[in-house]
Amino acid sequence: MTLTLTVLGTASPHPGPDRPSSGYLLRGGGAEVWVDAGFGTFAELRRHTDPARVDAIWISHLHADHSADLLAAVYGLAYGGLTPPAPIPVHAPADCAQRIAGFLGRPDAGFLSGILDFRPLYDGQVVHYGGLSLTSTAVVHDVEAYGLRAECAGRVLAYSGDSGPCPALTGLARAADLFLCEADIDEHRESERVHLTPEDTGDTARRAGARELLVTHVGPTLTPEAATARAAAAFGGPTATAREGSTYVV
Repeated sequence: MTLTLTVLGTASPHPGPDRPSSGYLLRGGGAEVWVDAGFGTFAELRRHTDPARVDAIWISHLHADHSADLLAAVYGLAYGGLTPPAPIPVHAPADCAQRIAGFLGRPDAGFLSGILDFRPLYDGQVVHYGGLSLTSTAVVHDVEAYGLRAECAGRVLAYSGDSGPCPALTGLARAADLFLCEADIDEHRESERVHLTPEDTGDTARRAGARELLVTHVGPTLTPEAATARAAAAFGGPTATAREGSTYVV
């Protein structure tokens, strides 16, 4: 019943060499869930599991660096010989299916019903796959966005998605064993705070009482190493940089 997190990608806002955009594979309680589907993550998912066999897909928000590789999944699952035994539940903001249909020039997403089962996210939604529980919490961003709290056998992983500083994010990460959190920007320059600085990341982890902090989604004005060091100083607890291909036991 071990809860693990495998990092598929961390880049923001676009992929780089050997660094896909946001995506993770969550395993626990006999279930596998693909969390966020940024550019390049479908290929990385295939390194670690059969995409047709994942129990669910969970998408924090519809910015392309978190959702664009759903298109790669459609091509793989519908046309590439990776057909799932049953439609895979996709927990995502409500417009997700229509966006995919629009990209493919279809009037609606009905043609995907044999491979993907779209289920709109909402604040406080709880779903279960095997012994794995997933709770979605609305967070502050410039589009509809959610953070994720995953629980299995008494262990807790919290994931920020993309979020600005907000009480909801702190509550999401409360007493988490591992807090996977963005540190996208060097400093706040806009009046509306929709991302976190490294100091915001560390402070949120400290106030939430998280046990460990894993820094991800570092934008182009920072290096992952610098962002992690700054977040660690604000947190005061164990802090690491999320690395593509690495698996972390929660």
